[in-house]
Amino acid sequence: MSADGGTYAPAPLPDPVVEPGEFTVAAIGLDHGHIHGMCEGLVGAGATLAWVHDPDPVKVEAFRQHFPDVRVARSADEVLDDPAVQLVASAAVPGDRAALGVRVMEAGKDYFSDKAPLITLEQLATARDAVARTGRKYAVYYSERVHVETAVFAGQLIEQGAIGRVLQVIGLGPHRLSEPTRPSWFFERERYGGILIDIGSHNVDQVLHYTGATGATVVNSQIANHAHPDHPEFDDFGDANLVTDTGATGYFRCDWFTPDGLQTWGDGRSFILGTEGFIEQRKYVNLATQEGPGHLFLANGREETHYNVTGTVGYPYFGQLVLDCLQRTEVAMTQEHAFTAIEIAVQAQAAATDLTPGGRAG
Repeated sequence: MSADGGTYAPAPLPDPVVEPGEFTVAAIGLDHGHIHGMCEGLVGAGATLAWVHDPDPVKVEAFRQHFPDVRVARSADEVLDDPAVQLVASAAVPGDRAALGVRVMEAGKDYFSDKAPLITLEQLATARDAVARTGRKYAVYYSERVHVETAVFAGQLIEQGAIGRVLQVIGLGPHRLSEPTRPSWFFERERYGGILIDIGSHNVDQVLHYTGATGATVVNSQIANHAHPDHPEFDDFGDANLVTDTGATGYFRCDWFTPDGLQTWGDGRSFILGTEGFIEQRKYVNLATQEGPGHLFLANGREETHYNVTGTVGYPYFGQLVLDCLQRTEVAMTQEHAFTAIEIAVQAQAAATDLTPGGRAG
């Protein structure tokens, strides 16, 4: 263990792991803006983005503003029939992601889904079966861990023993609704799944990862529609308590109540308690300052330190995923972890007590 804060430092920034043309990817389904970050991460790792397909030409054109060299496919089949494509990334409507993933894997390609990668246990069973049958990967973009520098650094610190054995993870996931910009599916339960699936899957992923757990039990969970009666199927609040198979506990809260006065879309935070110290992440903002994102605070028996890790950690997940696909390894994230995180989120949503005042309309 390091003797003082000056010796704790992030691992070196990741470099591209393949040469141009060595790993070819495509995008199908542009319903959520996360597809841009997913593809930027892959391209940054050296992947070649060859194709894009979506039935909405407006979404395709917006995508091409980010990736001007990409070819526009006339259909999903045109992408899936290209033997050069090794992985397909998708941010389709959540309720449609599992069916697309099965189709991609049956075409002999690996699949990279936005979170939530599916929304029902039936879809999970179908996805698990397809992975077993095809031998392909169903990777998941749990972006609040794999594409956030404080989250990556927190994992590195835990691996170095900076806080000892992890006992509890608390995750706060507030988001700004920006209601006029949201499509209709965003408010429909059968299409988005519910808040503990949509946002909560991020948090379950972090609880499992930081505690080193392979599973967890949902002790209790709640959902509510406190302030959006025009969308009766929408959850604007949710929380849950978990106990992992390591004996650690997890609590997370998700909501759509970020006020307009906040400088960013949400004050996402994480608190990780260990036997020898604790970590706090202020991922996207250090409240009431202009210091930007990327703040991590560490306290243990030797130090009390504030790290601003913006631009110093990078996102090793993407290079690891590319190499996992090429080498058939599981360094970036195991398939079981990717599926277990969403399984627990679906269970939490299904078991949740509805706290909506007066009950749901409609």
